[in-house]
Amino acid sequence: MGAYSTDELLPPGLREQILDSIVQPTMRGLAGEGIHYQGFLYIGLMLTGAGPKVLEFNCRLGDPETQAIVARMDFDLAQMLAEVAAGILEPARLKWKSGASVCVVLTSGGYPGKFVSGKKIAGLTDAGRVNGVQVFHAGTLRQGESIVTNGGRVLGVTAAADSLERALAKVYEAAAKISFEGMHYRKDIGAETGRVHAAGD
Repeated sequence: MGAYSTDELLPPGLREQILDSIVQPTMRGLAGEGIHYQGFLYIGLMLTGAGPKVLEFNCRLGDPETQAIVARMDFDLAQMLAEVAAGILEPARLKWKSGASVCVVLTSGGYPGKFVSGKKIAGLTDAGRVNGVQVFHAGTLRQGESIVTNGGRVLGVTAAADSLERALAKVYEAAAKISFEGMHYRKDIGAETGRVHAAGD
């Protein structure tokens, strides 16, 4: 499981199609129901031969897509959230870093089925030293001086760089430095960049 983000992820024509056929009708529908929506609206899409189709709507950011998105934010997320809550957000102030980002999720053995928690995690410090990498904790627990697994999705290893290829190299370099019993992760995130497809899994 993982996600990636690049400047070239959506061709302009496809972006306009999604805005015209999905996003704008959704916002008009909310307004028509008298709903003044503030916050995140995550639209999960599948790109098909018949055009983009909606899989789901979530009133939150998606995971692990969030980590890839946060890595490219060039603004203060906390300040932005406060401005959304106050109704004073100016979208023009939301600036994004150029380049690309990748998140690879390290999961417990057996996930998404039955898995065992409590496995000691090694290599977190070394992974965090890779330039441009952040390690987000999802299913972890501190036990004394150790960090152990405490869920199916354990860590989100995320890297940002000036290109998708460099971001992929960094994220997998960092992931290889981490270990715990039963750990597994996908090694094909961002591999199908020759065609446009859903960027999260």
